[in-house]
Amino acid sequence: MSKLAETESTGLILEIEDGCATITLNRPQRHNALSQVDMDNLCKTLEEVGNNPELRVLVLTGTGEKSFCSGAFLGDLANRKFKGDPLQKLAETLENIRLPSICAFNGSVYGGGVELSLCCDFRIGIEGMRMFVPPARLGIHYPVQGLNRFVSRLGLGPAKRILLAVETFDSTTLSEMGFLDYLVNPAKLTERTQALVSELKKLAPLSVQTMKATLNEIARHDIDPDKIKARIALCGKSDDHKEALRARAEKRDPVFKQR
Repeated sequence: MSKLAETESTGLILEIEDGCATITLNRPQRHNALSQVDMDNLCKTLEEVGNNPELRVLVLTGTGEKSFCSGAFLGDLANRKFKGDPLQKLAETLENIRLPSICAFNGSVYGGGVELSLCCDFRIGIEGMRMFVPPARLGIHYPVQGLNRFVSRLGLGPAKRILLAVETFDSTTLSEMGFLDYLVNPAKLTERTQALVSELKKLAPLSVQTMKATLNEIARHDIDPDKIKARIALCGKSDDHKEALRARAEKRDPVFKQR
């Protein structure tokens, strides 16, 4: 296992073990709110993780028992310290990472933290968590990319309840509306996360990664038929596909090599 220790400049911890990268947001004293430095460092870390051929799964979580992430650090926002739109850059980097990604909520989630969680492929929540998104209380209009994530993942009605009415949602409602894929007791979060990691690592990586990319493009209404045909051909000709057929014939578990 390799580990990137917490520093004041990064505010995050990276752990790599057995094909899984876990990134932990590590500013619990401010509900894991992200400064521009934090967002830039998280982007760089995601790029490093995505370029590591040994990795199969990404987990994003936070420290502390109260909050997973409260989005952009409002102190920086009030002082106009942000250059460009670092949250959208971070969201696009997370959404487009090749690995299947899991958001494991250690606590409640607010503001831009909600959008980041929507960029992950799976969300595991805990009983007692809450969620709300306050742009309408702050005089902010979200970028269209962010609005599209809310609509494409949750539907227009829930998106309006979240963004226009600024409702606060409890864990049961979050599960019922489809924001959470899984809801567990807080004591079971690590166990459920590791179970999903294990299941994803058993699958053919090229198949999972290419279908993830295509599904996200469908959600964005950004479909390139030639690109999708190339992905289908890549999987069909892959050694992993041949290995899956051999393993099925031999009645054993396949050993995928990501090629």
